[in-house]
Amino acid sequence: MARAHNFNAGPAALPVEVLEEAQKELVNFNNTGMSVMELSHRSKDYEAVHNEAISLVKDLLNVPDDYEVLLIQGGASLQFSMIPMNFLTNGKTANYILTGSWSEKALKEAKALGETKIGAASKDSNYTYIPDRNSIETSSNDAYVHITSNNTIFGTQYHDFDLNTTAPLFADMSSDILSKPIPVDRFSFIYAGAQKNLGPSGVTLVIMKKELLEQSKENIPTLLKYNTHVEKNSLYHTPPTFAIYMLNKVLHWIKDNGGAAGMQIRNKEKAELLYDVIDNSGGFYNGHAQEESRSYMNVTFNLENEDLNQKFLMEAKQAGFVGLNGHRSVGGCRASIYNAVSVESCKALKDFMIDFQQKNQ
Repeated sequence: MARAHNFNAGPAALPVEVLEEAQKELVNFNNTGMSVMELSHRSKDYEAVHNEAISLVKDLLNVPDDYEVLLIQGGASLQFSMIPMNFLTNGKTANYILTGSWSEKALKEAKALGETKIGAASKDSNYTYIPDRNSIETSSNDAYVHITSNNTIFGTQYHDFDLNTTAPLFADMSSDILSKPIPVDRFSFIYAGAQKNLGPSGVTLVIMKKELLEQSKENIPTLLKYNTHVEKNSLYHTPPTFAIYMLNKVLHWIKDNGGAAGMQIRNKEKAELLYDVIDNSGGFYNGHAQEESRSYMNVTFNLENEDLNQKFLMEAKQAGFVGLNGHRSVGGCRASIYNAVSVESCKALKDFMIDFQQKNQ
């Protein structure tokens, strides 16, 4: 059957090559006579998959030696709580830069665990832009400064990380991790749910500076301590083995397609196809994000009225385009064009958008 043009926001598209390879190995992985889902997580066959995935992350992101790479369950949303639980100490303040719904949710969890502040926010414009680095308020009392690198709902993205702060910089990179090269050494802590750019849901990647572990609090539950996962190589309890197996496969695919730099070229090409239609539509399509803050992962837009939005979404679905509805909190339309979404799918969407405008002006 024909593959759909999958623009889902997450769980999102996976590379066809990866799916086909997993299909071949599904009932007999590495001649074990078992699926990888049936293997003991203490077996040599699974541990090889697990350790290779960690090694590939280090290789693809040029992770310095003084960082740990962890694979944790619970999604990025669990990190919203784990971070302040481990690193928000008495007398310090967690500083959150608000650029959308996910940074708001991260702040909410931190508020339940200690002192917080908002160092900058773009809520005044319904999150159409990334705050200017010079507008961010920081202080020596900040435990850390937290950002969300890409905002899936509003379609904005940080295009550099030269923020004006001396406090440890923490980042939720769930929706743009490995979509481009990043200066890992600029951050003390990076986390990302896998289900947009790295694989299926079920595992969260954490990259953290080792020196942070010395500052981590002790009077918290064992499973919620980062030290626990570091000491046991992310194998303290049964990991999501199939999700990590698929993560491994996707990381190989990224490496085979030019690594982070190759993904950046591919993603820029895809985004520009769609932004070109929006910019040349004479207002028929209205992008949500301000141009300098536009995301290369989530292209968000509205048509002239809600009736036209709904007609566009209905006809797009009939034409084989999946997942173009905007988030329920903001409405409109959204094309999520993560790593595995093909250039061909974006070209097809571009042609559909042009044709729809010509028929409905």
